[in-house]
Amino acid sequence: MAENLSSGIATPRWQGAWLPLFSGLVLFLLMLPTVIVIPMSFSDSSYLEFPPQQWSLRWYREYFGSEQWMSATWTSLQVAVLTTLIATPLGTVAAYGMSSLPARLRNGLQLIVLMPLVVPVILVAVGVFHLYAKLGLNYTVAGVVLAHVALALPFVVITVMSGLKGYDHNLELAARSLGATRTRAFLTITVPHLRFSIQTGAFLAFITSLDEVVVAMFVSGGENATITRRMFNALRDQIDPTIAAISTCLIAVSVLSLALVQLLASRQKAER
Repeated sequence: MAENLSSGIATPRWQGAWLPLFSGLVLFLLMLPTVIVIPMSFSDSSYLEFPPQQWSLRWYREYFGSEQWMSATWTSLQVAVLTTLIATPLGTVAAYGMSSLPARLRNGLQLIVLMPLVVPVILVAVGVFHLYAKLGLNYTVAGVVLAHVALALPFVVITVMSGLKGYDHNLELAARSLGATRTRAFLTITVPHLRFSIQTGAFLAFITSLDEVVVAMFVSGGENATITRRMFNALRDQIDPTIAAISTCLIAVSVLSLALVQLLASRQKAER
């Protein structure tokens, strides 16, 4: 009987082991392109080579020494920062406003806000291009920022609304009952409680703008071309190993940004 009990306990554990194994396999497949690109960026070969026969910083020197690549990098960083600064407060206020609406109206507005995630990006890019052609915003930083804000806004709204689900609105009501205006109560009571959600939304907005390529292919160009547009053009014309070095730098920026968000979250938990 003891053997039956032991075998009965062991079976569910074995059956539950497939989920971690499957998750690990999916994670490995997602990480595999990154694992390949990073070593290739340190190759001394004139073409993409894996594994590298000789190690060198040649393509990093090529990247940081190129005026065109640096100009495109600065444009992308500028656009990503501006997109974050605009999309984060807009998404936070939108999520806060929608959280206080009736369920039916809130669901309808959520559908509209999340539309950029549903509609294929190529359709958004074509529509934005034709609109900008009439407004004179094509190939301008302002035009790229506005387009990226529309793409990044849903991520901010989703993360902030998720944080609002666990927020006690009575805290804000208590502050307002003591004489604080709604704006003051929102900034001093609600926003501090939503810091992690807002920071996560800002991170997603930054990465969305930095990595976006489809809309950038239509509305950026010339002196205001983004790094992703120039990378796509370089791949189309020839396979330039400099792209591997740039990709590695973009991966490093994404990882460091995520680490910063996690560090801020850990400090907030420690303060509580």
